[in-house]
Amino acid sequence: MSNSFHDQVISILPKLRVQALALTRNRAAAEDLVQDAVCNALSAQTSFIPGTNFPAWMHRILRNRFISNLRKRRDTTDIDDVPASAFATEAPHEDRLALKDLGKAMTRLPADQREALIMVVVQGMSYESLAEATGCAVGTAKSRVFRARRQLETWLTGEVSEHAEGRAAAARASALSRTLDARLAAAARGQRPVA
Repeated sequence: MSNSFHDQVISILPKLRVQALALTRNRAAAEDLVQDAVCNALSAQTSFIPGTNFPAWMHRILRNRFISNLRKRRDTTDIDDVPASAFATEAPHEDRLALKDLGKAMTRLPADQREALIMVVVQGMSYESLAEATGCAVGTAKSRVFRARRQLETWLTGEVSEHAEGRAAAARASALSRTLDARLAAAARGQRPVA
């Protein structure tokens, strides 16, 4: 094994652990996933082309290994475990409550949005690297991060999004229109309109 490959594997381990925690939502499963991904990378070392994006290559191996493990087990993962170690410092009480709310909201996000948000915001990965690591277009990667941020903001601030307000207003207008139509039809038949 070349020293540069070995050094790159060691340097990316913390980021792989964060991604694995985001995927598995379980510390022990995350450690196993990282170990399996590193073993896969070491066995496939000859297929890595030096000078290409090593972090994206490793994140892709980790993600593929996670998907393979899911297919083997065919059971669901526990998304209720919030990795407290993902927060670097001990926060004051109010900050801890906010972080707890954030952790709960993160578990409600779809897996692809949660993964994209963590890789870009926490790990500092570029959209291009995210797209390469997850096998999607750059626009899709940007869209996933944007939607995750927007949804978290909506949940954490308790505000209703403009789209939700628009849908609610449209539903109210539709109900009012049906009521008016029923009253007009009853009046046309000479019946007394129902209140």
